[in-house]
Amino acid sequence: MNWISEWALPKIQTWLGRTEVPDNLWHQCPACNQMIFHKDLERSLHVCPHCGHHMRISAAQRIAYTLDEGFQRIELPKAPTDPLRFRDQRRYADRLKEAQAKSGMDDAVVVAHGAIEGHRAVAAAFEFGFMGGSMGAGVGEALVTAAKLAVLQDAPLVVFTASGGARMQEGAVSLMQMPRTVIATQMVKEAGLPFIVVMGDPTTGGVTASFAMLGDIHIAEPNALIGFAGARVIEQTVREKLPEGFQRAEYLLAHGILDMVTHRGEMRATLARLVSLLREKRPAEVAVAAPEAPAA
Repeated sequence: MNWISEWALPKIQTWLGRTEVPDNLWHQCPACNQMIFHKDLERSLHVCPHCGHHMRISAAQRIAYTLDEGFQRIELPKAPTDPLRFRDQRRYADRLKEAQAKSGMDDAVVVAHGAIEGHRAVAAAFEFGFMGGSMGAGVGEALVTAAKLAVLQDAPLVVFTASGGARMQEGAVSLMQMPRTVIATQMVKEAGLPFIVVMGDPTTGGVTASFAMLGDIHIAEPNALIGFAGARVIEQTVREKLPEGFQRAEYLLAHGILDMVTHRGEMRATLARLVSLLREKRPAEVAVAAPEAPAA
């Protein structure tokens, strides 16, 4: 049958015209291994329609799924690149340039301002694809800028985390971003503004140990990995077998670490409801703020 494949089939394809099929039409769920058509995956906000597994999404998608149309991304201040001139198997500067070219971002965080179902808000989202969403000087600068913008616009700050922790290539400079981000959250709280943290998969290391656990409201996506050190390291340290589902969102919710676990499809409505409740003035506050009525 060689003449069919080598002669007849190419002739038929030439007559009919060959159509190239894109390689990214179908995606396989990493949890249940089911194949999902790309348009169905986009409609479900990258949540598997078969098993409900929440796939990792980019920072740009986070912002687009959360804020109303017409939101604006802000340009972030430039942070020092490669302050330690770090090198392992490759130069840190080269790794940074590669991540920037691949993601189209300067660093691992995107900041934007707009509205969530009509309620004004400032949002910051981590990009896990940018060196594991690690927190270096650029990320610290982005979160401080987001906090200042929230105070300036008198708007709540919503941060979506997806990070492996501190960026080892920046050493102590990276560790200093932990207190910087804590100060940034304090700025928002002192202004009387809500600070909401939405934890995606994964949220670990120095991000968890700093601003991510200081929110007024802590939300997580289903089955998100949340913790500081890895489970194997903890087991070796405490010399005990950890329970099933340890460091997963549902376990942390049951033990009081989280306030809620929310499906991605309901996240936007949930955030809008929380912002509305936290920003709505109580009757007592309205009475105090109102001018006194003139005497009869």
